[in-house]
Amino acid sequence: MISLIIPCFNEEESLPLFYPEATSVLQKMNCDYELIFVNDGSRDRTLAILKELSEKDPHVIYLSFSRNFGKEAAMYAGLKNASGKYTAIMDADLQDPPELLIEMYAKIQEGYDVVGTRRADRKGEPPIRSFFAKAFYWLINKVSDTELVDGARDFRLMTRQVVDAILELKEVNRFSKGIFSWVGFDVAYVSYENRERVAGETSWSFWKLLNYSLDGFINFSEVPLKLATWAGTFSFLISLVGIFFVVIRKLTIGGRLGKPCLNHPLYRRNPTLSLGNHRELHLKDFPRNQETAGVYC
Repeated sequence: MISLIIPCFNEEESLPLFYPEATSVLQKMNCDYELIFVNDGSRDRTLAILKELSEKDPHVIYLSFSRNFGKEAAMYAGLKNASGKYTAIMDADLQDPPELLIEMYAKIQEGYDVVGTRRADRKGEPPIRSFFAKAFYWLINKVSDTELVDGARDFRLMTRQVVDAILELKEVNRFSKGIFSWVGFDVAYVSYENRERVAGETSWSFWKLLNYSLDGFINFSEVPLKLATWAGTFSFLISLVGIFFVVIRKLTIGGRLGKPCLNHPLYRRNPTLSLGNHRELHLKDFPRNQETAGVYC
């Protein structure tokens, strides 16, 4: 049996297009299947549509979150509830072509544990987003021991042992692109031309993608931790040098630290000068009146 996991967030426009196409492909594969939709706190009619689909099709299962927890949580919940020998993850917006499942299933029969997909190009994507995506993959592969494939999608078909290995990792802030690579196994990739959403709007803004990429660096590279360690060590050493300098200065040439010297000529010439007024005079006149430099002992 194949378990197909579909995270959904405000996909009321995409689901009526996705469901018949995905079902048609799975029926051609001549194997049992289940569609596990995970409603990630949608604010439109996504949940209502999923309820309708589950009532008319016994292959449809849906999970619904109490609020939006993010795609990572949705994928994890789907994996925990998948019971098939093979498990696939794909988006509901048809950017992941369902017809590739036939080729992926044939390839996994050759002995691979995972058959993933990757975009051969980034047509239709904003240039600035493509630039930062390429920069992210280049940089993280420089600082991480876990290789991430540029253009790789979450859309992949996995054997049961791979799913079990992924579920053994209990990270709270999950970065599945890294987890998929970290667990290893024999992996093959199927390339395809980039597709745009068939309906609706993406919930991935530039800042959300930036935060997601930061999760990748933190979870799969020791460089941020090493930088923080060296920065803290450097600050500590600078502080020790500063403390040493102040103490030596005080012991050798004195300074303005301490209580006022009431026997100083400035006090004798101004017997009514208060401590507060003296401080004001000292700060104002110090550049022109060097005799105030030794007022504090």
